[in-house]
Amino acid sequence: MSNDLIRYDLLVQDALRGAVRKVLSEVAKEGLPGEHHFYITFRTHAPGVRLSTAMREQYPDVVTIILQHQFWDLSVTEHNFEVGLSFRNVPERLLVPFDSVTEFYDPSVQFGLKFEVEEPDSEEDDQNTQPQQ
Repeated sequence: MSNDLIRYDLLVQDALRGAVRKVLSEVAKEGLPGEHHFYITFRTHAPGVRLSTAMREQYPDVVTIILQHQFWDLSVTEHNFEVGLSFRNVPERLLVPFDSVTEFYDPSVQFGLKFEVEEPDSEEDDQNTQPQQ
């Protein structure tokens, strides 16, 4: 079997993240249509994720947010989305890069996506962080 030098897996993941981006962009403009709502799971420690220290302590690895009744100020860019949510009656403003999203699910139509997330190898990281002599 030959190596996939094109990396079709990454191309497909990027295309599917584009679908999530498009859906969220439409919701930001028009609101949620019908009974649609979303469960979005993302890695809280991923680069670019912005959330409060309290939330990061409570959810050190992943968190699932629900965009249904109580969210506000949803804005979407090419690389991330930002949204206001309430956690235990405490308002939070989250910035979520699309690359940090691991799952997207719309239970109203039983539609879901799971994304592969490549974690950097710690051995590679060690090599990359060693000072050059």
